[in-house]
Amino acid sequence: QVQLVESGGGLVQPGGSLKLSCAASGIIFSIYAMGWYRQAPGKQRELVATITSGGNTNYADSVKGRFTISRDNAKNTVYLQMNSLKAEDTAVYYCNAGRTLVTITGARGYWGQGTQVTVSS
Repeated sequence: QVQLVESGGGLVQPGGSLKLSCAASGIIFSIYAMGWYRQAPGKQRELVATITSGGNTNYADSVKGRFTISRDNAKNTVYLQMNSLKAEDTAVYYCNAGRTLVTITGARGYWGQGTQVTVSS
């Protein structure tokens, strides 16, 4: 079956960096679009970044210039490098996999279990 396993979350001070990973199995990873969502307490789940099978990327305005999504098809893994972290980046971050970008932006497809990112001094 399909599994997406996120890792790399934790506690970091404002201005710090974290790199999240999402390892996929049970899919032909190279042909899937991938995305990162986040959900803060009391808020709706928000799309943070997407990457197509061809490597095209897109970002939410709130993270543009600070976050970078990338993928390693040889390792079946998608990453989210987060720099210049702010308190408002605190959330559970989820990996999402879909055959098309529309699947990702529609919050459909396969989900991981999430990893907590807390930005606090």
